Amino acid sequence: MARWEPGARERLVVAAVDLFAEQGYDATTVAQIAERAGVTKSTFFRHFPDKRELLVAGQETLSRLLAEGIADAPAGASPLTAVAAGLRRAATAMGPMNRELAPRLKAAVAASTELQERDALKSVGLAAAMTAALTARGLPDATAALASELGVLAFKRGYFEWSESDRGADADPAEYLVAALDELRAASASLG
Repeated sequence: MARWEPGARERLVVAAVDLFAEQGYDATTVAQIAERAGVTKSTFFRHFPDKRELLVAGQETLSRLLAEGIADAPAGASPLTAVAAGLRRAATAMGPMNRELAPRLKAAVAASTELQERDALKSVGLAAAMTAALTARGLPDATAALASELGVLAFKRGYFEWSESDRGADADPAEYLVAALDELRAASASLG
């Protein structure tokens, strides 16, 4: 096993998602993930405290990008326009690996209660980052929280639509995220 080979974190995520899809989350061990990724168990634990945390690899970066995009939105932007700016910024971190892993990750989460719980916590974290960025813009708490929840829904819907798109590698994830937000905005307007 190569001890200092670059890309260990990404290889660990890919190996874990593949193993979760092949044999289930509960049946997959840290040792199997490390072996599939070509690293040692100690390398695994340098990157992740446990196998659950593989699901949220990159969450800190995503939260930061969402908040930065919201903060950088024009001063007069509506709450959802600011959220759209956050989604566009977050899309800059989404690449071919994200697109390739999405369907397998979705299946692994659907098959595991523990991963569903961790995914829900990830959503809470993303919403909290957006809410903080929106309240920093002077929005009332309730407005910021509602816009953030719509942002999380848009991110999830847009992400999976992008990953399942037949447009190939040239598909821009930002288009899918913002289109999902626009769809949710229209749907919320019809609620009355």
